[in-house]
Amino acid sequence: MMSDAISLISTVRSQHPLVHNITNYVVMNITANALLAVGASPVMAHALEEMEEMASLASALVINLGTLSMPWIEAMKTAKQVASQRGIPIILDPVGAGATQLRTRTARELVEDCSSLIIRGNASEICALANEAVKTRGVDSTLTSDHAVEAATLLAGQHTAIVVISGETDHVVSPERHVEVHNGDRIMAQVTGMGCVSTALLGAFAAVTSDRFDAAVATMVAMGVAGELAVGRSEGPGTFVPHFIDALARLSPDLLTAHARIVSR
Repeated sequence: MMSDAISLISTVRSQHPLVHNITNYVVMNITANALLAVGASPVMAHALEEMEEMASLASALVINLGTLSMPWIEAMKTAKQVASQRGIPIILDPVGAGATQLRTRTARELVEDCSSLIIRGNASEICALANEAVKTRGVDSTLTSDHAVEAATLLAGQHTAIVVISGETDHVVSPERHVEVHNGDRIMAQVTGMGCVSTALLGAFAAVTSDRFDAAVATMVAMGVAGELAVGRSEGPGTFVPHFIDALARLSPDLLTAHARIVSR
């Protein structure tokens, strides 16, 4: 199974899936470049007036709550409806869920009646989305990823979803399966948007397979391995980003297999 997941990088490169991102201003550049680096085709579009058309063209929809506003919420809901009708993967990043009522409510509304859903967030966001009593510190987690596994399992069962918890250890959870990915480097937490990059890449990998669990595992391995390769060439968080994009562009099934540290639970 893991070899099938890791081989998806080659499929992304050959198919160049169009990934529609409704994402935040902070990360548009890095997520677009990351998608290009793995071979996907990114589009950043959030105008309500083009949501139906754009969502009808894409191979996956990525919704990121980072810089939330009411017009964007309406656009997200419209895009989600079209994507659900088409059965394409929908990836939700509930940025800041648990920090404000607007973010928490919006995230919970977006996961309802959603086909082919993947949720990726930090531990506090996943717990808040599962209606656990936890307070998010801005967009940062107050918990480690290990603390959110039970909440992720609950969410996965409620919404027939794949749930990814990002952290020092990444957890990929479905109603039946649980995998830990132990790749990555601590410097990634010092660079804004790394979690959002994971969410965007989930769109690319999920677009080329019907197995969302494999797509999620492949994404988190790709993120972690690219981070490890980049940190060896960088001097700190400022120089890490260009080396990270380069590392994503160099990824291959053989390279991922050689570096992947995956544990099935």
